[in-house]
Amino acid sequence: MTQFLLRCFVRGYENVQDPAVRERYGTLSGAVGVALNLCLSLGKFLAGLATGAVSVTADAFNNLSDAATSVVTLVGFRLAGQKADEDHPYGHGRMEYLAGLAVSAAILLVGVELAKGALEKILHPEAVRFSWLSAAILCASIALKLWMYLFNRELSRRISSAAMAATAADSLSDCVATAAVLLGLLVSHFAQVSIDGWVGILVAAFVLRAGWEAAKDTIDPLLGQAPDPALVAGIRETVLAHPEIAGIHDLMVHDYGPGHIMASLHAEVSIDADMAYTHDVIDNVERELGSKYHIIATIHMDPIVTDDEHINSLREEMLSLARQIDPGITLHDFRMTEGPSHTNLIFDLVVPRSCAIPDEEIRREMARLAKERDPRYITVVQVDHSFD
Repeated sequence: MTQFLLRCFVRGYENVQDPAVRERYGTLSGAVGVALNLCLSLGKFLAGLATGAVSVTADAFNNLSDAATSVVTLVGFRLAGQKADEDHPYGHGRMEYLAGLAVSAAILLVGVELAKGALEKILHPEAVRFSWLSAAILCASIALKLWMYLFNRELSRRISSAAMAATAADSLSDCVATAAVLLGLLVSHFAQVSIDGWVGILVAAFVLRAGWEAAKDTIDPLLGQAPDPALVAGIRETVLAHPEIAGIHDLMVHDYGPGHIMASLHAEVSIDADMAYTHDVIDNVERELGSKYHIIATIHMDPIVTDDEHINSLREEMLSLARQIDPGITLHDFRMTEGPSHTNLIFDLVVPRSCAIPDEEIRREMARLAKERDPRYITVVQVDHSFD
């Protein structure tokens, strides 16, 4: 069914990196969500009136809020698909994250309201009237919400969308919540035990949990989460596949929303190479990264000595010492100036975020280790921190 809908309503659905295609995915998800949730809300509201069960009525309003959040998703994707302008030169891709955050906030608000209504029902219980029609409506709702979960999960995986993942999580929580409501009706009818209010609390708990999980998934990219390790590894592999490039460092990936990713890095090249030729290689690598990973890449050339055995040996020696401080440290931009009384060793250390040692202590320890190796060594160290 999902494949059928994509073929019918999403032109070019296989080209998921195209912002216009992503927008069409969002439009399809939002339209399906609005239509189905309105139908579910009306059916459950009528069932709630027929039975007098607060848990059924609460579930109806939960679906009504889902319809509203589907509208938010639809609008969010529309806004995210807008072209860059003077005020937003990097595009509007993060509107998709904001749409997901709005969906999460709506889910949390509904969860709070459901909990308040259920608590009132526990304190002031009322008889619940059982109806097979109401039970059938709830069963149909469970089946439909399960399909919506699978549908939105598939869409979110295809385009790596946090907003659609939040919608899918909401649909799954609705499945569990409606199943709990149905169970409460059956228990009340056959066991003559009123658990309507307690089931309402359970429904609210599932809704709140779904809202919290969805919020985390959308807040992280807005705050600036670490880039996808697979993307980082792919960038490294692609750049280092060119023999003119000896190494890379200071790789940073900036996420301005799906389809709007920028990367910058430093590429180490031989100081003796023809700079015009090397510059052409770097330009080609930037275009290759853009074509392969759909990112805008900027590469800075770092000329280094590559054919001096003494300097190369000292570089490896300093790296070995640095990894006594933390095994995840890397080294770059190594230079050496020799004098009659001492030798300056100048280099940058990139320290992983997991290392808790202060920068100044790393510099002192590096100086101590180098002095132990040779009293003539004086280290001049710049400490950086990894962004990947």
